[in-house]
Amino acid sequence: MINLTGIDHVVFRVRDVPLMRRFYEDVLGARLERSVEDIGLYQLRAGNALIDLVDVAGTLGQQGGAAPGEGGRNVEHVCFRVLPWDGDAILGHLASHGFPDARISSRYGADGQGPSIYITDPEGNALELKGPPFPPIPPTS
Repeated sequence: MINLTGIDHVVFRVRDVPLMRRFYEDVLGARLERSVEDIGLYQLRAGNALIDLVDVAGTLGQQGGAAPGEGGRNVEHVCFRVLPWDGDAILGHLASHGFPDARISSRYGADGQGPSIYITDPEGNALELKGPPFPPIPPTS
């Protein structure tokens, strides 16, 4: 069984990053936490979650097709937090429901780098199932 405990992050594909950042930061009070400008990714903190803004003209944004508007999507995917995280049990559960090729990958989320699985719902919406962050790696001397 999968137990969803909340949304980890939402990804919006945007045409005007500065405008969207001003809106989410100035109007809604989010704050920039991390940016990966070479792929066009800007991650804003919203409480316990992140709002990712992906520039449609950037490397990452171009993977989503046309810009938001008629014929284009502006939401890349929705990520759900899953706790407790038992990767093998989750993969088995997904396989029994028609997702035999689901795989666990390491991705960055609201609490840091950790396990995640991508699937799609029956209408093609991309969903990410996100586990807790990996434990910190102790420094080597």
